[in-house]
Amino acid sequence: MNIVVGVTGGIAAYKSVQLVRLLVQSGHEVHVVPTADALRFVGLPTWEAISRHPVTTSVHDDVASVRHVALGQAADLVVVAPATAHTLARMAAGLADDLLGTTLLATRAPVLVAPAMHTEMWLHAATQANVRALEDRGVRVIGPESGQLTGDDSGPGRMSEPEAIRAEIERILAEAAPAAGTRGDAAGLRVVVSAGGTREPIDPVRYLGNRSSGRQGVEVALAAAARGADTVLVAANVEPGILAAATRAGIAVRTVGSAAELGAAMEDLAPDADVLVMAAAVADYRVANVAERKLTKEAAAGTPPTLELVENADILVGLVAARKPGQTIVGFAAEMPAEGETLLERGIRKRRRKGVDLLAVNAVGWDAGFERPTNALTLIDAHDAVVAEPSGTKRETAEALIDAILRLRA
Repeated sequence: MNIVVGVTGGIAAYKSVQLVRLLVQSGHEVHVVPTADALRFVGLPTWEAISRHPVTTSVHDDVASVRHVALGQAADLVVVAPATAHTLARMAAGLADDLLGTTLLATRAPVLVAPAMHTEMWLHAATQANVRALEDRGVRVIGPESGQLTGDDSGPGRMSEPEAIRAEIERILAEAAPAAGTRGDAAGLRVVVSAGGTREPIDPVRYLGNRSSGRQGVEVALAAAARGADTVLVAANVEPGILAAATRAGIAVRTVGSAAELGAAMEDLAPDADVLVMAAAVADYRVANVAERKLTKEAAAGTPPTLELVENADILVGLVAARKPGQTIVGFAAEMPAEGETLLERGIRKRRRKGVDLLAVNAVGWDAGFERPTNALTLIDAHDAVVAEPSGTKRETAEALIDAILRLRA
């Protein structure tokens, strides 16, 4: 596919070098269109070496080929990464006094932007209004994520990782031009996917929770929808930037908070589903007595409160017990094997306890599993056989999971 990558003047431009590399390695023709400010962060020779195409910022170069509109006309997709607050404002206003601006106005292809800026700039009413205006025109937005920014700042405004942007690009391209024999193979199926992590309230402001961002479950829902399935996503506290991709893809989204709410939603949707995928990280325990008011040190008078925990119902086991004929149920297991134990051994034991048709097992820890753009899964079927071990971006592992589900149903 012919992809134009617009790069604007933010420190996150260094990430876009990796994005262009990933797209080229995937076999795409990539034309980089930097702004003049972007070249102050990453130089022109780098973009030409990585993209393997000449790079310019001016509408006055290569006038004979009408390059200032030809790039947009020929594009299958235009992505702007990073998209600064200034760039979003220019796009919303339709300004076109440089090559990127004219390319964006000349294209009829899908447009994806990956915002990157300081938190205050992202949350400013003007920026939010510009983003809404662009979305109303059909522009897709990925991110921004929350995390470390330049200097000591931290918060929403960090550009999505290159792997996540590439996965979103592949999804958009698949929607626009499905590849023969590879898409539409889930048409006619109703798929329900849970994602995120449940939160069990302690008092009105505190909760017990986990580190799941919801990315893997959202990617499963996106993969199913891109392949023709009627898809519902049950989102438990999924990060807004991640959830937005599913909302724009036309997936029906139901938001929940606690394990009890997630269980009720899945039970409600299960009777009409052909496939259930429980990717959400569900809290094993909840607080027995939730405080009606915020717990304070003053009220505790130096004696820390004691939290009594009770076990939550096992949602997955309940779904298996109530399954309808022909329904496929898939579970996820985030595991940390004990010393002398393998991930596969833990996965097989859990699959047997849950009774699912397919269990996706992945290792988690301080530096694995949660809050990462990549994942590695071991897929175990009802005979305790490993049917696949996909790794890569969470979109790539999601596609492999859908492949396994369809093979199982066939």
